[in-house]
Amino acid sequence: MGIIALVVAILLSVFGYRAARNFTFRRLRYTAVGSHPAFSGIAAGMGAALLASPFVAILPIVGAGTAIALGAGVGTGVVAGTRGRLGDDD
Repeated sequence: MGIIALVVAILLSVFGYRAARNFTFRRLRYTAVGSHPAFSGIAAGMGAALLASPFVAILPIVGAGTAIALGAGVGTGVVAGTRGRLGDDD
C-alpha cells in the first residue's frame, strides 16, 4: 500500500506542477503574479495543500504527505510559469 500512495503523491505533484505552470504562463502572464513569483508560488502551494487536505483525509490510501506534495508541485509550477517556458528565462 505504501508504494501505491507514493506513486499517487508523485503523480499528483507532477500534475499540479504542469497545470499550474501552464495556467500561470497562459492566463496570468500580464498580472501582478509576475512581479512577485516567490510569494505567489508559496500562496498557491499553501492554498492547494489546504484545499486537498479534506480529500486526502477521506481517502484511505493517501495521507497528508500527498497534500503537501501537491502543494509543492503547484507552488513550483506557479514560479516556473512566471519565468516562461522551459529554457526561456527572461
